[in-house]
Amino acid sequence: MLAQIEARIGSAAVPVPVAVDAVRDQYLPVRMTGRILPEEIHVLASVKKMGAGFRIISTFVGMDGRRVMLDRGFVAITAKNALRPEVAAEIVGNLHWPDEINSATPVPDLDAGIWFARDVVAMAKALRTEPLLIVQRESSEAHLVTSPFPVTSSGIPNRHLEYVVTWFGLALVWLGMTAYLIWRIRRKEQ
Repeated sequence: MLAQIEARIGSAAVPVPVAVDAVRDQYLPVRMTGRILPEEIHVLASVKKMGAGFRIISTFVGMDGRRVMLDRGFVAITAKNALRPEVAAEIVGNLHWPDEINSATPVPDLDAGIWFARDVVAMAKALRTEPLLIVQRESSEAHLVTSPFPVTSSGIPNRHLEYVVTWFGLALVWLGMTAYLIWRIRRKEQ
């Protein structure tokens, strides 16, 4: 399954479909040309060997006027408020509907401009875009202002060996306890 997802992520990019479906189009590689606006959301994130920082989620307006969200990538904490002016670009990325929020996720601190997880619906409302997130893989920008943080299968849990060890271990403990119970019952009957 992970190999299929990885193959889909890296396949040839297509134009963004007019009608998208979160299940069918998850990880779909897309290409879109337009303007990246300075309107943005900062999502707290961390990158190995770089430390804490923010994902920059910007408004991206296509040549046809379609407004979507663009996950431009990662910046260090010190670059959170750096100037990222409007720029024309052709973007290649993947459609993604991350499932990062749960009951323990703090609500966004709108005064500080910090979000703690990507919530596609809430971010789209804040940026006045479609609830559609393109995670940038490549950009035609002359000077990138972020480090791309593309979609990969590495974030998908693959703990099958851990599950096997856990469940077989539990089965062995259950078998041992059952054998001990039977042994005790037979010992009392003698």
